[in-house]
Amino acid sequence: MVKLLQQIMRWFFMRIENMFNVAFGDKLNPFYHLGTISFWQFWLLAGTGIYLYIFADTGIDHAFSSVERITHNQWWAGGIMRSIHRYATDGMILTMMLHLLRHFAYDRYRGFRAFSWLTGVALIWLVYIAGINGFMLVWDKLAQFVVIATAEWFDILPMFNGSLIRNFLYDESVNSRLFTLLAFVHLGAPLIVVFIMWIHVQRVPRAHINPPRSIAIAVTLMFIALALVKPILSQGGKADMSVVPTNIAFDWFELPVLALVYVTNPLHLWFWVLGLTGLLFLTPWLPPKRRGTAKEHATITFHPDHKAVTARFDETLLDAGLRQDINLPYECRNGGCGMCKCTVLAGKVDPGLYQPNALSAEELAQGKVLLCCATALDDVEIEYEALAAEKAFKEYDARVVKLEKLSYDVMRVLLKLPEGQKIPFKAGQYVNIILDDGQRRAFSFANPPHEAEFVELQIRLMQGGRFTTHVFEQMKKGDKIRFEGPIGDFSLRESERPIVFVAGATGFAPVKSMVEDAFKRGLKREIHLYWGVRQLRDLYLPDLPQQWAREHANFHFIPVLSEPAPEDAWTGRTGLVHEAILEDFPELKGHEIYACGSVRMVEAIFPFLKSHGAEDGACFSDAFTISARSMVIQPS
Repeated sequence: MVKLLQQIMRWFFMRIENMFNVAFGDKLNPFYHLGTISFWQFWLLAGTGIYLYIFADTGIDHAFSSVERITHNQWWAGGIMRSIHRYATDGMILTMMLHLLRHFAYDRYRGFRAFSWLTGVALIWLVYIAGINGFMLVWDKLAQFVVIATAEWFDILPMFNGSLIRNFLYDESVNSRLFTLLAFVHLGAPLIVVFIMWIHVQRVPRAHINPPRSIAIAVTLMFIALALVKPILSQGGKADMSVVPTNIAFDWFELPVLALVYVTNPLHLWFWVLGLTGLLFLTPWLPPKRRGTAKEHATITFHPDHKAVTARFDETLLDAGLRQDINLPYECRNGGCGMCKCTVLAGKVDPGLYQPNALSAEELAQGKVLLCCATALDDVEIEYEALAAEKAFKEYDARVVKLEKLSYDVMRVLLKLPEGQKIPFKAGQYVNIILDDGQRRAFSFANPPHEAEFVELQIRLMQGGRFTTHVFEQMKKGDKIRFEGPIGDFSLRESERPIVFVAGATGFAPVKSMVEDAFKRGLKREIHLYWGVRQLRDLYLPDLPQQWAREHANFHFIPVLSEPAPEDAWTGRTGLVHEAILEDFPELKGHEIYACGSVRMVEAIFPFLKSHGAEDGACFSDAFTISARSMVIQPS
């Protein structure tokens, strides 16, 4: 039943959105900006509300007359703002409802999105409450109807049992204290709305708060035009409790529930409203979405960054990448513009739902998908057009000035830029070595930013690796190297938390840069470095971290060998590196964890660490991988 309803609604949305694409273009399609348009309308109603409050009187004897003065004596300012205030509220309810229905139709409200869905439902009700309360402050005949209908509806509840309506039987029953309460609610509710709006977008990486400028201007001009053509006026004069209000112009956006108070049993209406609210809150779990063959946590490797991130179940490729600081190209985030088109190199993906003009059937057959719609069903590799995203890095030409073999399979390579040229970078970032055919290989800076005379790379020999084999067998001093950088946002966060570094093999390179930078900056935070390798010979710079430990009381070095050889005569820690961490830190809450190494290592350790208190927002990785070239696109 739910799928059928979604299919019907999706059919309508797809066709309406296509019509709007033709009329406005995919970048300015209002249906792709319903959330930000709602935000903009809130700013409009908040700004106009502040102006109206300055001139309004909240006393029972002067409320109506003050609103009339605002409306007629300064129609060019207060009158227009009063109309915009009402229309923006109506418009916000409309766009919020469409936004909610659209996410339901496209099945984008489950899993981690349930948080945004629940806060969105709460926002709709809060805006309704603030809007209904606003009608009362005018104290005209429509306000009289709203107050009485609300009182009678609440009076049906056992806790009130008819006591509220007694306050509105006669004019003498209503006093200024009521208006003080109404004004307090009308000011307090929007403050709560702002807070929940902020919470609402926290699960959306790089969420836009405001719509494109042209849409914001168009929405504002539309409300101004409505204010001039059909201004909002008081209804039927001042409220009079001795006369039943008739012939009032009803607002069906904000007051539909109150209209039902007199045509149905008020108690039944409460059941319907509370039941609908409960159903909306439970919707993300009714019925639960089946995972099928999809992994709960899939690894996505983005190229040309060569950076791997973890995607949660049903999280789009775009959201997963943006959430973990990859600068992916995107525009509408709704499958309408094609800006985020990419190629699946390996793994299985569900392409999701999108407009056919954004991704053709031929492109889909070629392995292309849209980042904003596709989800990973397995570990995948994705290649996107880096030029479509804003490049915050440059290309450099350098020469090899030193080659030093640190171990049987690790080479230190020092690169020097032309005289007078330096590359500014943050400790933890990396560069892409550009090969002759344009392919790229990523390596982290091993030197700290304050030692920028050379670029130090620590390159591990990979069996069959084209570039690494060249480094070990053919590269010589004086060779020219072209690279681009600095790339990435893997760097120490500003906090007071203790730091746990986890390095695997040459994952020590970015750790070296970050630790030496931390010492230079005088960081006093506790730092623990766990360097996990197979055998003793894989610790290619063991003396350096031991020296750090001797010179800095806040630094601690724990090497861990998983398969020590008999000739190693190893007496230190053995086993898997995450097991050593958990022995020392049974509770990891309050720590920052930085993992540097292969995707397999990061995938293995993070679930264990998180099960012992490590927090999502305090776990960072710089995982690297070897490219594969097989892909499967699995349609919905």
